[in-house]
Amino acid sequence: MSTARLVKPGLAIALLVASLHGGTATAHPVAQGALDISISSDRVSLRARPSMEEVLVAAAYGGQKQQALPEKVQSHGEYLLRHLRVAADGRALDGRLAQISGAESGRPEYILNYALANTPAAIVLQQDVLREFEYAPGNPWEATYVARIERSDEAPLEGLLLTAREPLALHCNGKAQLRCAPPESDQLGMARQYVRHGFMHILAGYDHLLFIAGLALAVATFWDLVKVVSAFTLAHSITLTLSVLDVVRLPTQFVEPMIAASIVFVALQNVLAPERSRGTVRLLVAFFFGLFHGLGFAGGLLQAMEGMAGAAVAWAIGGFSLGVEIGHQVIVLPLFAALTSLRRMSGGRAIYLPAQAQRYGSVGICAAGVFYLLMALR
Repeated sequence: MSTARLVKPGLAIALLVASLHGGTATAHPVAQGALDISISSDRVSLRARPSMEEVLVAAAYGGQKQQALPEKVQSHGEYLLRHLRVAADGRALDGRLAQISGAESGRPEYILNYALANTPAAIVLQQDVLREFEYAPGNPWEATYVARIERSDEAPLEGLLLTAREPLALHCNGKAQLRCAPPESDQLGMARQYVRHGFMHILAGYDHLLFIAGLALAVATFWDLVKVVSAFTLAHSITLTLSVLDVVRLPTQFVEPMIAASIVFVALQNVLAPERSRGTVRLLVAFFFGLFHGLGFAGGLLQAMEGMAGAAVAWAIGGFSLGVEIGHQVIVLPLFAALTSLRRMSGGRAIYLPAQAQRYGSVGICAAGVFYLLMALR
């Protein structure tokens, strides 16, 4: 089979995705928002700017799918009040929805105020937004927030993260001019946060896991593994960087179905054309689809970072990219080791067990990819 015969189906998939997509579903169910935090002597004020995707998902799964958009935006304010929690010195604070605005711009804003009775020594923010909704069995939705702490006489602390897994803990100085900050508020500490975020982004992102597993199933040698992972890494690093620089941005409505389609393509290639699942053709496939995975990594994260200083964005994206790569290696290295062990166990039938593992593993990956593609196109 020629290279052209394998590349043409990839282009056909791209055209199919572009022509059929009409929804907002995503193969990796993460909604990224922004959160501005202001702390004074009598209250903690949160200005939440969730993505419209978060609003629509909460409405759809929460039984408000038939509501008009303004009603969904209004209802989401009360939803946030229940799922964004603030505690001072270990005691939960009562919250109040003070204002809703910006719905007409496509990114609504909510002001949530939490009353403080005393000057706190510590404030902790927690959230479990969307976690009660399952995108697929065992794959719940998730909302994460890029947080910023406003300070009246200093530059704000930017690039902090609030996720369902990691609360945002702030230590306060207890003085009349109240200042609160996380234990690690330097850029290196922020980078470490994003390393963890990138790592969990991969481990919780079944779409990326399935694609990288499909690539790894077909490798025969460690050098094959290095080359195909390097091609994928180079591609998604290029588009992630270009997205940061605002050079290339594609709508989620196109990117997410392409990511799902990439899973189907590599799995089918493993089964139908195993002789082409290594070498130059596979490197081109890994690079081509890796470009879309990079845009998927960027996604709403970059939108939530808008307005951050350039240095803070660089540290954040650098840490996030490193976390993504660590996540990849956690998947591909054990998988490669398992396939290598199968080859040794096969003895004289050196090709049989690995070939069966590649075939049946790829069939399973393809089935999952088709499911995600249909969900993304609906």
